[in-house]
Amino acid sequence: MALRWRRGWRIAWPVFQSFSAFTPLTLALVVLIAGVAGLARGFAGFGAALIFVPAASALVTPAVAAPVLLLADGVMSLGLLPRAWLLARKREAAIMAAGALVGVPLGTFALRHGDPEVLRWAIAGLAGTMLVLLASGWRYHGTPRPPVTAGVGALSGLFGGLAQLAGPPVVAYWLSGRSLPAEVRANIILYFAATTVFSTVAYLATGLLSREAVSLAVLAAPSYALGLFLGARLFGKADESFFRRLCFALIAISVVTSLPVWG
Repeated sequence: MALRWRRGWRIAWPVFQSFSAFTPLTLALVVLIAGVAGLARGFAGFGAALIFVPAASALVTPAVAAPVLLLADGVMSLGLLPRAWLLARKREAAIMAAGALVGVPLGTFALRHGDPEVLRWAIAGLAGTMLVLLASGWRYHGTPRPPVTAGVGALSGLFGGLAQLAGPPVVAYWLSGRSLPAEVRANIILYFAATTVFSTVAYLATGLLSREAVSLAVLAAPSYALGLFLGARLFGKADESFFRRLCFALIAISVVTSLPVWG
């Protein structure tokens, strides 16, 4: 028993050590933000990155915040996949994911080699632009064709590799079609599953999956999972228009508070 305890402690000790790089307040805020982000993701199928990455980047830098969300979301959203697989238009999701194969590595390169403060400005600006796009109600009104779908996937993959902000271009594009809301949500969940795999490989190759990022993901994952569960339960029960307005407000607060002008 003592031997197993010592072995377990040797495995866990590096995780505990990595927390020393952050203050208790920082750790608590990351956990809180993860819970709010998970609530939005569980309900709408997207929105977690728009809430989490800008705010967490102000606390732990973009190069840590993006991998934290990637790991937490990748593991904790697995429960959404079975139902999404049944409802989704799989061919459309596959074409979109093929485009992301091009965009994700480019975004990952920018995240790995970019200046942290410049990246914070870029992420805040990108999140703000995506928020305006979603809140305006703008939709793509052209005919969804495979080349256009793949192009949107590439753009989304670029945003995803940089800051896990893959959702808004895809949402605006798919909502323009005739698919039911449940089908759109399922498409998004499947697409995110594919880009999670692409981003994980890219982040591993570039060294972005640091010990700090993994440790923070372990800490934030339970809060994120609780948010996912509550959000999924609210889907179809809560007033959708109110919840979307609430998500938009939370995203706006995240963007404003993440601006580098606050230090």
